[in-house]
Amino acid sequence: MWTSLGVLTLLILLPIIGFMAAYIMAKVPEPEELSAKQVSQIFTSDSSEELARIVPPDGNRQQIPYDQIPEGMRNAVLAAEDREFWTNPGFSITGFGRAVLGQLRGDSSAGGGSTITQQYVKNMLVGNEHSIERKLRELVYSTKMANEWSKEEVLSAYLNTVYFGRNAYGVESASQAYFGKHAAELTPEEAAVLAAAIQRPSQLDPWVNRSESELRWNYVLDGMVEIGGMTPQDRANAVYPETTDPASYSAYTEADGTNGMIKNQVMAELETLGITEQDVTTRGLKITTTIDKQAQEATVSAVHNNLQGEQENVRTAAVSVEPASGAVRAYYGGEDAHGWDYANAGLQTGSTFKIFGLAAALQQGIPLSTGYSSDPVTLPGGITVNNVEGFNCGFCSIKDALKYSHNTSFIRLQNDLANGTQDTADMAHALGIERSLPGIPQTLTENGEQPYEGIVLGQYQSRPLDMAVAVATLTNRGVWQQPHFVQKVETANGEVLYERAGQEGERRVNEVVADNVIDAMQPIAAYSNGKTLAGGRPSASKTGTTQLGDTGYNKDAWMVGSTPQLATAVWVGTEDNSPLLNAWGGSMYGSGLPTDIWKATLDGALDGRDFEDFAPAGPVTWGTGYYGGGYAAPGTTSGSSSWSDTSGSTASGTGTTGTTNSNTGTEQGPTENAPAQQPSPAAPAEQPAPSPAQPAAPAPAPAPAPAAPAEQPAPGPNPQDYNQGGDMVEILPNEVGELLGL
Repeated sequence: MWTSLGVLTLLILLPIIGFMAAYIMAKVPEPEELSAKQVSQIFTSDSSEELARIVPPDGNRQQIPYDQIPEGMRNAVLAAEDREFWTNPGFSITGFGRAVLGQLRGDSSAGGGSTITQQYVKNMLVGNEHSIERKLRELVYSTKMANEWSKEEVLSAYLNTVYFGRNAYGVESASQAYFGKHAAELTPEEAAVLAAAIQRPSQLDPWVNRSESELRWNYVLDGMVEIGGMTPQDRANAVYPETTDPASYSAYTEADGTNGMIKNQVMAELETLGITEQDVTTRGLKITTTIDKQAQEATVSAVHNNLQGEQENVRTAAVSVEPASGAVRAYYGGEDAHGWDYANAGLQTGSTFKIFGLAAALQQGIPLSTGYSSDPVTLPGGITVNNVEGFNCGFCSIKDALKYSHNTSFIRLQNDLANGTQDTADMAHALGIERSLPGIPQTLTENGEQPYEGIVLGQYQSRPLDMAVAVATLTNRGVWQQPHFVQKVETANGEVLYERAGQEGERRVNEVVADNVIDAMQPIAAYSNGKTLAGGRPSASKTGTTQLGDTGYNKDAWMVGSTPQLATAVWVGTEDNSPLLNAWGGSMYGSGLPTDIWKATLDGALDGRDFEDFAPAGPVTWGTGYYGGGYAAPGTTSGSSSWSDTSGSTASGTGTTGTTNSNTGTEQGPTENAPAQQPSPAAPAEQPAPSPAQPAAPAPAPAPAPAAPAEQPAPGPNPQDYNQGGDMVEILPNEVGELLGL
């Protein structure tokens, strides 16, 4: 009996003794003692070069006395984070119990209910690790802090260190970042905006997600009424205040030029991996990116060297993606680290979009040898489509039509698709074009409906980043890889928080289709004034140009293309949507400056690396199949398919004839040169004359991100959207192009 009693006593006393010992040894530092732990670094893929260093400066972490923090701010934070702050013992007993039981059951998500005292301890001392040990340490520090500090001291420490987003720590810097004023001047409504952001700073910024921010703001105001910090009448009269553009408040990041834009992409990706901005700015992380030092230097040099002598307001973007992995190897969006990121902006793509119409046609069994007229074509609504300068090839193969960039041939090709323009859009999305962009809830659509005929000519907006991804998917023989910037994340003590493993990718289109698109793109670099890659390295490419309304000038010029190792998209335009001119004052085309940058980028990025050939293109036959985006083979109304992955498992698809071959997804049927059955043209939709649904890219402004504009009705018909895209040098003999200086 005495033995049992002794054991029981020991079991009770040991935790108490352990707690007391830990309590005596624990030291809770003051806020100013913690700033040395904040530096995080972002590196290139080989860790040889630092791209950015994230160091919140003293001016961005200003300490202000408790009496300078307005009562409305104190009440707003308590309403948002700890409504029982003045009465609790510094920690939530029920929340602690739930967390411990959850850990014992293996449920790391259990817990919650952290007090402001616990949050301060967690953020500043013990971290976010899901473990009983961490919770016990949090309990010890919280208890000691509650016993040794007054409630006012605890609240002051919290308000001077908590992260509000926009790289702002503490209420003073947050007030400057969101409202451009001192914290002492904040209204209760403004204070509630800041308090609402604490829970998820990046996602609850009003300029990122206004609706979610307002929802949380209302929760805070209701809490202020509950704790007596606001009268019901003031609550009823409260109006959501406007915040300043994040671009007007430059977060302190040691990142020069385009490295600041790489940093923004890295930070956004880290959020999706569960690594928050607060982790980055408080834990001294080492972040290894996918950016290849050689490729990035080649890109920046290509831009700088080729922009010399060009008009002052010209801007460019260049993105390179590794087809086999989806790793972003080079990224250039502009020179201002805090300015507009053109590589991440929606821009009209011109004739580069013809590759998606071609892929959709191949997917439905229309081979490269299929002939189409290049004569002018009239669309529903009376808009006549011509080729640039009226150049025609007569009746030529679709492969030649891509090289010459004939608008009219591709309008006819698109009309032969089973679902017309929708098939072009679906193919573009499948290969890597995003379905939504900031300010554009649905891309490649006409107010959510089927896009107009101009889609195949680049009428709608896409980002240079997405164009590089789409070309990478084609280069990777139809297998899409998730584009990414982050390879590895480590803490200051070497703990690996994340490391990306190799991915098999997703088959988005049959490899025969992808190979044929690449095959059709291979002659274009040489055709564009003979701008092949150094040493004759194999490449596939497509130029594009869009016109500036009916001015006769151009506003966007593109070159997209790849080698087997790297896919690169280059855009050139102006910062104010003014005419895009070359160094001699003439209109610029994709075969000019964009191609020069594209060539210099790939030549430099691949210098010293092996030459690789593209896979030969096999014959396209009926029954090549369809991916999961709604395609049906000509002559059928429905079907199913299972595509091979990179390991070479079988693929199948229904079609008009034959049986499925494994690994390629093609069916036995008419050969490429046989007079195969043609699909019936899609009936034109009953709708007004084609016009772009998406507004032109906004005039540049400092980033990180513009507010999403309100939805607007589609602009009126614009015939220029159907008579653009073909580059003058593309469709004229090279000798003439050289004489014209294009």
